[in-house]
Amino acid sequence: MSSPTLRRVIGVRGLAAAIFNITIGAAIFVLPALMAADLGAAAPLAYLVCAVATALVALCIAEAGSRVPQSGGPYAYVETAFGPYAGYLCGVLLWLGITLAMGAVSTVFADAAFGLVPGLAGPLPRAVLLIAVIAGLAVVNIRGTALGSNVSGIATVAKVVPLIAFVLLGVSHVRAENLALGSFPPLSNLGKSGLLLMFAFFGMESALQVSGEVRDAARAVPRAIALAVTGVGVLYISVQLVAQGILGSALAAPETAKAPLAAAATQFAGQTGATLILVAMAVSTFGFMTATMLATPRTLFAFAVDGYLPRRLAGVHQAYQTPHVAIAIQGVIVCGIAVTGTYVKLAIVANVAILLVYLGCCLAIVRLRRLDAGGGGAGADKPFAMPAGRVVPWVAAGLIVALLVRATAEAWLLTGGVMAAASLGFLWRRRSLQPSGRSPYPTP
Repeated sequence: MSSPTLRRVIGVRGLAAAIFNITIGAAIFVLPALMAADLGAAAPLAYLVCAVATALVALCIAEAGSRVPQSGGPYAYVETAFGPYAGYLCGVLLWLGITLAMGAVSTVFADAAFGLVPGLAGPLPRAVLLIAVIAGLAVVNIRGTALGSNVSGIATVAKVVPLIAFVLLGVSHVRAENLALGSFPPLSNLGKSGLLLMFAFFGMESALQVSGEVRDAARAVPRAIALAVTGVGVLYISVQLVAQGILGSALAAPETAKAPLAAAATQFAGQTGATLILVAMAVSTFGFMTATMLATPRTLFAFAVDGYLPRRLAGVHQAYQTPHVAIAIQGVIVCGIAVTGTYVKLAIVANVAILLVYLGCCLAIVRLRRLDAGGGGAGADKPFAMPAGRVVPWVAAGLIVALLVRATAEAWLLTGGVMAAASLGFLWRRRSLQPSGRSPYPTP
């Protein structure tokens, strides 16, 4: 029996918008201060370097997406190139990275909320707010996928318009002396900042999980990635230049670290401008939280259906027809991460997981080329071929490794522990399969 085919209804603009929407999250509201503290006036150059590195990785993912035009994104590319085990680990790393990102973004949401109501700030109110919001999102998604999707869509425009307004209104208040580049920062600072900054460019790996529903994927996927990465890079660099050009060295001050764009907006739009930025910050982070709470539990559900996790996680609510157990477990995990972690700490750990996924994609395209995946058959669409295709994957892989060596031991221990546990699950499932090759679980 042939496998079911998804309808290909997503075009270049739709896919580019999805990548752009997922990528623009919390980082743009927080990183300007962190980059200024580490790199000073050289901070915009770090964005440019990371944009180039992201573009090289994007070329690899674009070609892989044209050769393996299936839903699943990096999971499908790595599985096709290296087999089920590598694909499974890629899926686990994607889940880990996005789950940690949910926790990191949740902390920024709390900062924005208490920036609007500073009198309620404190560890206990912060924990109560995070638990209430994450639990509320879990309940919303348990009650129906359509409801969760509608809530997620509210933030798409609301988070981008204030950022564009910030750049357009603030550019006339930039002072050239604040952007003057003195001595170049140490390379150790650049490596550390680059690892953190790459977090801001993550997103295409999530959006590309719908590649099986993209029209003419061989052409649409690379074009959509090019549009989205260019747009994200231009917006990030513009925001950093304006914020740094307005505040100068004050951008790196501890009191501006939680809401640097609000501090910059105060200089040219007063308290009203700062409030609008904080509202945009809250809306943007809340939008990311709703989107990921809708999608990420489905990974746990899929793993349970395939026998990698306990069968109970594959439970479906009788009334709402949603994976309620997986959603609830995801909510509990994110609550624990958000309440106990900080943005920088969580972002760096998430980076390790996602960068390993990117490394897998860079190596996968080398293998996919050798296999001529997607390139055979009469009348078949010719896959996208990246320029300098024999060199780019290795350069991109080298840059990723250079960033990974800057990660903390804690980040490696957590990521390695999850991969080890996932490997045991993979081996257990293989040993539990019946001779027929079917799952040991009964059909519901």
